Amino acid sequence: MENINNEPIEIAPNIYFIGAFDPDIRTFDIIMKTANGSSYNAYLIKTDEGVVIVDTVKLEFQNEFFQKIEKLCSYDEIKYVIAHHLEPDHAGAIPELIERAPQAKVLISPQATAMLKAITHKDNIDFETVWTNKSLKLGDKTIKFLTTPYLHWPETMSSYVEEDKLLFSGDVFGSHYYDKRLFDDLVGDFFYAFKYYYDHIMRPFKSYALNAIKLYEKYEIDIIATLHGPILRDNPKKYVDYYRKWSQDDYKVISNGKKTLSIFYLTSYKNTQDMAEAIYEGAESVEGIVANVYDLASIEESNMINILEESDGILIGAPTINADAPKPVWDLLSCMMLLEKRGKIGGAFGSYGWSGEAVDMIVHRLKSLNFRVPPLQSMKIKLIPTKEELKDCYNFGVEFSEVLNGKIIEITMN
Repeated sequence: MENINNEPIEIAPNIYFIGAFDPDIRTFDIIMKTANGSSYNAYLIKTDEGVVIVDTVKLEFQNEFFQKIEKLCSYDEIKYVIAHHLEPDHAGAIPELIERAPQAKVLISPQATAMLKAITHKDNIDFETVWTNKSLKLGDKTIKFLTTPYLHWPETMSSYVEEDKLLFSGDVFGSHYYDKRLFDDLVGDFFYAFKYYYDHIMRPFKSYALNAIKLYEKYEIDIIATLHGPILRDNPKKYVDYYRKWSQDDYKVISNGKKTLSIFYLTSYKNTQDMAEAIYEGAESVEGIVANVYDLASIEESNMINILEESDGILIGAPTINADAPKPVWDLLSCMMLLEKRGKIGGAFGSYGWSGEAVDMIVHRLKSLNFRVPPLQSMKIKLIPTKEELKDCYNFGVEFSEVLNGKIIEITMN
């Protein structure tokens, strides 16, 4: 079988894959496991009026990228470079590319201007900003641009080749999954990688994913050319449908329109647990609130993520151990990076023996994650809560739930 690692691959008439395979990578962006490796997908479009390069590759793989270009065209034929996303794994070769093809105009979203200058260290780049309803006609190819921000950076966009019904989706619909056979109908079973990628990259931006899907649905799509993993040509609509299903707020139906408050706690001597139960009782007394209590010592990460996603409000209770919050609390907070947090309200509580830093640490982290944190009285209790202090916890649950229900109160954000 031909070694396609070094050869361009035609994916549609005169449209070629010129990306790079990275079968040995095992961790991507620190947090993602890549047991099957990954790829940095880039493309080349040939027309009788010139060539368009669509995205590039990670810097370490640029030699392979340029070798593939040179098998298809000369650098002076390149008229445009479309950069859908300027993260280093897709823009690593842009500085060298514009050195080799200085006549090429770089097409980016308006939000990408400063980033383009930062990665090229040039102020005199020939570039143009594009957005929905703008298009490029070059020879027999018509490329329509689509504004799809925050998937998963502010400057991301997509584009559509009208004649070939081909969507360049950017990072959307990608997978960290290496298979040199490239196309979804030829590679192995990569669904787990497709879902894992959504959960860790796109889930925090699900409302933006739904907005993008509305744009994509205006077009008939035969091929989705992604930036990572297999190119999708076997019923690409099914992948769009997966994203739609995963991005919809189905939990609103389950909670019957009520606000969901999730109370997580970790306890050493039952003191923080007693606080959690009193806060729960207070929250449940507020009409329109559904409260639930979860012991962090006995909950799996995947369940944490689902619960957090379904919650309108989140309270975290922890003791202070060695002047810090215990590790399961930080594990919970790290899961919040995988969420869309707009509109979510957060807070903290806990008992302590000596210094009591954990509650303040949790509140600070919630603010840095862009949770709204109401300026309620800090709920920290030294050692065993008294009956009066448990009454204060009950009232805290009431007050927090009233804010969750829309009570007008000044809310601070970092």
